Amino acid sequence: MALPARSFTRSVAYRREVHERIPGGAHTYSKGDDQFPELSPAAIARGKHGRVWDLDGNEYVDCALGLGSVSLGHAYEPVLSAVRKQLDLGVNFQRPAVIELEFAREFLSAVPGAERIKFSKNGSTVTTAAVKLSRAFTGRDLVAFPGNHPFYSYDDWFIGSTVCKSGVPDSTRALSLTYDSTHPETLERLFSDHPGRIACVITEPEEICSSPPGALREAQKLARRHGAVFIVDEMVTGFRAGWPGAHARHGLEPDLVAWGKAIGNGFSICALTGRAGIMDLGGIRQEIAPRVFLISTTHGGETTGLAAGQAVLREFQTRDVLSRHRQRVESVAAGMRSAAAAARVSDFLEIHASSWRIVSVCLDGAGRPSPAFKTLLMQEMIGRGVLFHGYFLPCYTHTDEDVSQIVSAFEASCAVYRDALDQGMEKYLVGRPIRPVFRKYNGCAQVCPAMPCPLERECRGST
Repeated sequence: MALPARSFTRSVAYRREVHERIPGGAHTYSKGDDQFPELSPAAIARGKHGRVWDLDGNEYVDCALGLGSVSLGHAYEPVLSAVRKQLDLGVNFQRPAVIELEFAREFLSAVPGAERIKFSKNGSTVTTAAVKLSRAFTGRDLVAFPGNHPFYSYDDWFIGSTVCKSGVPDSTRALSLTYDSTHPETLERLFSDHPGRIACVITEPEEICSSPPGALREAQKLARRHGAVFIVDEMVTGFRAGWPGAHARHGLEPDLVAWGKAIGNGFSICALTGRAGIMDLGGIRQEIAPRVFLISTTHGGETTGLAAGQAVLREFQTRDVLSRHRQRVESVAAGMRSAAAAARVSDFLEIHASSWRIVSVCLDGAGRPSPAFKTLLMQEMIGRGVLFHGYFLPCYTHTDEDVSQIVSAFEASCAVYRDALDQGMEKYLVGRPIRPVFRKYNGCAQVCPAMPCPLERECRGST
């Protein structure tokens, strides 16, 4: 089934220049050219609600929404209105802006058990701050996190655990320990092997890999039993997988929680919340324990991000955003599963849906995770006006028409997927397959054969 005519002339020119100006061609590796098919937009010119337009004027339904950061919709007017109002008041001052306390008060009131908050501009800053606080609070040096989760920070404590460890000293890498979140006994083993040395356990409350019931609560129990700080990373799940995040729904009572992405509807705003006894180590009023130089950034209190975050919080509190999200996910998931079954590719194109997200898993004819087939699926979806990266995240302003277009594009793409299985990938894929974000060399296209889950996680093996 031929793709509709779609021009990428300006995208080709953009790609030709951007790598001469910006290392990686983008400021997030997940947005790089190596993560998309050759037949795809190189850059986005504008967005409105659930749609975006590229340099060449091609229009798409947006399924990824700024890596999950756009929860209400592109250029969502109530958020823009709050930001415009703040722009007239100024964006950065010598002393804290009034809105810093206003938003802190509102955010803390929405998060069960949270007593303190620090704002920042990116997720790595707040997760690393949580690790630093934990080390200061416990007097220990090791940090434990699931090795089968994709990402926590670009800082050395996490990146040193991946194959992209160039530039990270071995002494730093030795301070990070990984376990399997689907098997809590692997965490218990870490505590046994390193008695009295693990400062914290940091984990996501919902990962793509399916954990057995109670695994998260068991991780929390183990952390408490062994005197470690328990940190929940709600960077992806916050304001999406429940209100205000997923940890309350799972019965967790974390010591620290990292927030970002959806809390700002695309604006740069992240936060760290937690217990006063830990967070106040980074304050200036306690005089007993050594002071932690916590988050101290010029733009942490920049007012447009705070105004956006405040507006987003109020929208979620006054509108049934999560119900709308669930409805969109249910409709798209049902359509995708029906399309895969009709095209006889259900065994090779799996649809994993929760209440807030859909993840597709692309397998080859032998049932192995396949970057090439994932690239083909993306190519076919993009060619039919759906900007798709293997998953679907809803926004409040996705429409019924958007849902219909996603499902229709998926139906056609499944037919091509079936043809590629029967006749060979080379007849259908234009250009090279996408490559893992985490790879030791840029020329490496290998996905670790020993990956612990079949859901096409970025390669974190040793090859």
